[in-house]
Amino acid sequence: MTAHVIVTDEGAARLIKMRRPEKKNAITQDMYRAMSAAIDTAQNNPKIRCLIVTGGSGVFTAGNDIEDLLSEGTSTGEAPGASDLVKFLYSLAHNAKPIIAAVDGVAMGIGTTLLFHCDYVLASKTAQFSTPFTTFGLVPEGASSLLMPRSMGHQRAFAMLVMGRTMTADDARVAGFVNSVVAPGHAEVEAHKVAREICALPAEAVAISRRLIRLPPEDVTRRIDQENHLFMERMRSAEAIAAFRRFVARTKD
Repeated sequence: MTAHVIVTDEGAARLIKMRRPEKKNAITQDMYRAMSAAIDTAQNNPKIRCLIVTGGSGVFTAGNDIEDLLSEGTSTGEAPGASDLVKFLYSLAHNAKPIIAAVDGVAMGIGTTLLFHCDYVLASKTAQFSTPFTTFGLVPEGASSLLMPRSMGHQRAFAMLVMGRTMTADDARVAGFVNSVVAPGHAEVEAHKVAREICALPAEAVAISRRLIRLPPEDVTRRIDQENHLFMERMRSAEAIAAFRRFVARTKD
């Protein structure tokens, strides 16, 4: 585990909290491993009925750690294989427990795409969602090219995934991937209320009903693999490396 991910079991809910505030919760490989383990170990634990993913108050996550991506993209070794990000996405795809996201502040890249693996999303009024993949010379990940158009339509998905446009909390609720918008600092509190509501329902009925309304995991992982292959190719492109370097240089000024 890592100090940048805090996992606590509170009643029948498991809280998975990203805590790297000095980097706006930018996610490292260690953080992906910790979150994946938290999800995987809940699967055969009947005491855990629900999962909550949050970044705490003020920020959800700025997405992938760009310095990690730059390091991988400029590596002189073989092209990187399945990363800890992909393992985390597999954990989300195969997860059988209801999962709630509590978003307060920025949710960038994977911070937005992981929400489409969730069953209930709360966002504070300050939440902002963006997927600037093409800005960095990259392509969508996390099965977002499959899940986002299915959830909110092709045109909205194009504006986010291809044009890199940002969406507010209210717009996200209208688009259908945020259930409710709450006051700043209250997303996590409200997520626990939703978790208690879900946990009070008959467990087997919830599990079966959830499975019926979701895409089969194999469909999702097939798209994850397809996107990952293209993502890894793009990471070593001149466009991507130049974009990574510009970003890192700006953050160090």
